[in-house]
Amino acid sequence: MTYISCDMKIAELVDYNYHILAVLTRLGVEGGFGEHTIREICEKEHLDPETVSLICNVYVNRLFKPDAEQLEEASVDGILRYIHQSHDYYLNNALVLIASAIEELIKPCTPSQEKVIWKFFSDYKLELEKHFEYEEGQVIPYVKNLLVGKRTPGFSIDRFEENHSNIEEKISDLKNLVLKSMPTVCDNNLRVRLLNYIYALENDLECHTRIEDDVLVPMVRLIENPGCKIRQHSEVAAEREKDELSDREKEILVSVAQGLLNKEIADKHNISINTVITHRKNITRKIGIKTVAGLTVYAILNNLVDINSIK
Repeated sequence: MTYISCDMKIAELVDYNYHILAVLTRLGVEGGFGEHTIREICEKEHLDPETVSLICNVYVNRLFKPDAEQLEEASVDGILRYIHQSHDYYLNNALVLIASAIEELIKPCTPSQEKVIWKFFSDYKLELEKHFEYEEGQVIPYVKNLLVGKRTPGFSIDRFEENHSNIEEKISDLKNLVLKSMPTVCDNNLRVRLLNYIYALENDLECHTRIEDDVLVPMVRLIENPGCKIRQHSEVAAEREKDELSDREKEILVSVAQGLLNKEIADKHNISINTVITHRKNITRKIGIKTVAGLTVYAILNNLVDINSIK
């Protein structure tokens, strides 16, 4: 695993992983780079080099998790800037390219096929917009207030993490629909172009989520509780695995075992689909079981549901 240091040349970094170009642009770093290092470019652009190198490490190393020293050296403001700029990039660049490519690709489809494909994408776009709106309206202001010594009653970074929905799931479904289920009348070159856009966004969102979970969350915990040990997202998750399921989580688990889909579960319990997804993630994190079949067996063995009620 290659570690990206502040003294690595920008051109070498981009050559190592060209996807980093889009990230650098969001951070305000643009070429030509010459023989300048990350540190030199950051000094020129008034950026924190430790923060930029940390973000780059997340993007180029899938297994990278910053240690306490790296987190303490980085800038919370810099991470917030990255998150805000990324939201703008996703909504006004990445999704625009995907929408345009979908529009071209589905022209030969039947009206019903066009409608269902376009609705799926539109629903996902709306889901992303709501996700980012929450972070822009609640999380980022909360952290900025913390930095100047102001507390927001009733909110903490743990609350954000508990409600941090998985924004990569539906884009993965869109990818598989385009890859496996598009009508044969669709132009293959257009399909490949669309898939390139989708794969790029899926990878970027995965890195974005890791930066929030493994960088922002532990950094903010340290601000909330000065002097406490910085805990990685993985450490917190490991602790939660030992926790018992809450009453609400048990209700959701029973619904899953009974064969209900996320939307049906949401309607049954009068909650949003995102909340259902969050509960299911928490259930899996706590008991270590992912599949519906496995969750069903768990529910039966723990007397949460009668085997005769299972379809």
